[in-house]
Amino acid sequence: MYSTEQQEFWKGEFGRQYTDRNTREHEAWNDFYRNLYGKTKIQLNTEFIGHLPLDSPILEVGCNTGQQLEALQRQGFTQLYGVELQWYAVEKAKSLLQNINIIQGSGFDLPFKDRFFQVVCTNGVLIHIAPDDLPKIMGEMYRCSARYIMGFEYYAPQTTAINYRGNEGFLWKANYAQLFLDRFPDLRLVKTEMLPYLTETEKGNIDQMYLLEKTT
Repeated sequence: MYSTEQQEFWKGEFGRQYTDRNTREHEAWNDFYRNLYGKTKIQLNTEFIGHLPLDSPILEVGCNTGQQLEALQRQGFTQLYGVELQWYAVEKAKSLLQNINIIQGSGFDLPFKDRFFQVVCTNGVLIHIAPDDLPKIMGEMYRCSARYIMGFEYYAPQTTAINYRGNEGFLWKANYAQLFLDRFPDLRLVKTEMLPYLTETEKGNIDQMYLLEKTT
């Protein structure tokens, strides 16, 4: 299996603490997005992929406890899959969710056939991949997607390293949509939205949601 320093970091105690810190009841999770961006994630998902048939297979890479997938389930999507590196998060997801397929695995080695999913997505995952390793995980996402790649990631015009809770080398902001477009010429940008933070303590930060489509 492809192994990186960041993977080992997230599989350990830091990853477990992250999971406990960021697992919320559904309404509290909705409130978190509404307070930070002025929109819930369900509203954003509807704007980006609300036109798709509800039986479209969707994969989230790095799903943690599956809260994003649960939101898609509440929208009516029925074929939902998640891959998560951290075993603790996988077990927690299985205790919280029903009828969502979550397995332990790595985004660098996705255990699915080529073009198996209508949508392959990440939510705050590419930001934790070292820039030199991005081509590997992006390649796996591209391989498994029949049509769309969707992302929700920290944004900066240029790749920028950020200190993460006192740790260096585990968080980067970037224009991830453009990095996909640069790497795969047959992708086109369908939709993007810049989401500036509204809270006083986070003002100045921006996240980006994007939807890319294969043209071949």
